[in-house]
Order: sequence, then structure tokens, then C-alpha cells
Amino acid sequence: MASTSLPGGTWTLGDLTVTRFGYGAMQLAGPWVMGPPADHDGALAVLREAVELGITHIDTADAYGPQVTNRLIREALHPYPDSLHIATKVGANRDQQGGWPPARDPESLRRSVHENLEHLGLDVLDLVNLRLGNAEGPQPGPVAEALETLAELQQQGLIRHLGLSNATPDQVTQAQAIAPIVCVQNMYNLAHRQDDELVDTLAGQGIAYVPFFPLGGFSPLQSSALSAVAARLEATPIAVALAWLLRRSPNILLIPGTSSTTHLRENIAGAGLSLSAADLAELDQLSRVGSTPVDVLES
Repeated sequence: MASTSLPGGTWTLGDLTVTRFGYGAMQLAGPWVMGPPADHDGALAVLREAVELGITHIDTADAYGPQVTNRLIREALHPYPDSLHIATKVGANRDQQGGWPPARDPESLRRSVHENLEHLGLDVLDLVNLRLGNAEGPQPGPVAEALETLAELQQQGLIRHLGLSNATPDQVTQAQAIAPIVCVQNMYNLAHRQDDELVDTLAGQGIAYVPFFPLGGFSPLQSSALSAVAARLEATPIAVALAWLLRRSPNILLIPGTSSTTHLRENIAGAGLSLSAADLAELDQLSRVGSTPVDVLES
């Protein structure tokens, strides 16, 4: 592995040390996260490049494809280096209509954990995030049955650490009463700051916060304002968005996805962008510029 310095340094998930700049594998599947990639060899190259550049945190799910990204990860990287840690998700499937139907009953969760183990070629999963809510975002509701099922699998030695995805703050509290939680993975970015308090609470507890869609749901006004800041800094909007997230709180871990090795390197360089206090103050105003969400621009 190359001794490349990644922006943000490292964070500890339970007893696992990972780079704060990670890699999200979702975009390695076909269009709309369905089917195989158009460029199979290119997908393998991106995964190998990520590890070569020093990334030690890869985020995936067996629902991507479905069962596409995990198999690619295994093909590209198995046997895995000791420093590499793979986080996966359970709690939702991928149907032929492109939906994400929930699969949080005990039988589905047990099956999903075993399928993740098989497709990744592992005996133990480093981190399993329970996906809650729906495509509209987090939704209130109980988590006890699902978390107790995963905690049982953890006690059996199949899972090292547990996390939550698409969760409300109340669900985080519910889960913590059942088992230790090492991360929460929600949509959060410059425009969508609804989890500000949760980010800070988790930081105080030493728990990671993993935002997805760093340019997702921006209004046209917000996109224009971000582009103006990026142009002044001679950077791209995604670079500014990633750099801001790393500066926002030390417990934030990045998992930007791409199917291009060039784009992967650009994301790493962008996340290392230096932002002044004045830049940060201006960027903090973006959440108050416009309010009508638009389609996700970058995952």
C-alpha cells in the first residue's frame, strides 16, 4: 500500500482505525444502482486504486446491484489487507422496480448478514449498519427487534461493530440502550443541516457520523451560491462540499463514491482544500439560501 497522506487523518470505530476519507461503493453498480457496471475492469481498478492511495474504510451493501458491489470488492481486494475495514448495510432490499423495500424482520436480517459474509468472503463483518426509514429519509419508529437481532449475531461473532443508517436521533438513543453504536450514517451536507445537533452529540460520545450525498438535495439558489464560492476558491463544488464536511466536526467520515480512478483522485485532492474562517462563515449560510430540494447531484 502506498504511504499516501489522506485529508482528515483517521478515526476509531470501536477498535478499528479507519481513514476519515473513505470510499463508497454504491456507484460501482449499474445505472440507478441496478445490475453490473458497464466497465467491470474499471470498477475493479477503482477499488484497487482506493486501497493503493491509503483508504482503509470502504462502505457497501449487498442491496447495491443487488449483490454486485460486494462481489466486485471481493474480486478486486480479497484477501484483504489487515488495515482495510469494510462497512456494510442491512435492513433493505433492492427490487426490480428500483425500490428499496424494507427487510428488517429477524429472518431477513440474519439472511442478509450471512449473504454479506459470503459475497465479501469474510468470516466476520467489521461494521454492519442497520438501514432504517425509507427513500424519503429517516422515519420515527421502534428499532428494538432489529437491533436485538443484530446484537445476537454480534454475540455469535459474526459482526464486530454496529451502526445505524437513515436514523432519527430518537432511534439512535433507542439503539444505544440495546448495544454499543459506533457510527450513524445519514444524509447531511452544506444545504441539509438537520442533523447539526446529532453530529455534535455523537462527537461528544466518540461516535462517528458518516454523511451521504455531499451535494444532494440542493436548491438552485444553494447550488448557485456554492458554485460562486467554489469559483472564487478555484475549486469544484464537490471539493468545497467535502472539505467543509471534514472541517465541520472531527467525527465526520467521508464516503464519496465514484466509478472513475481520476474522479477518485480529484475527490481526495478536493477534500484537502484549505478553507479560511471567512470561507467557512460564508458556507455556513448556504443552509438558509433557498429551501426547495432538487435531485441529488453527487453521491
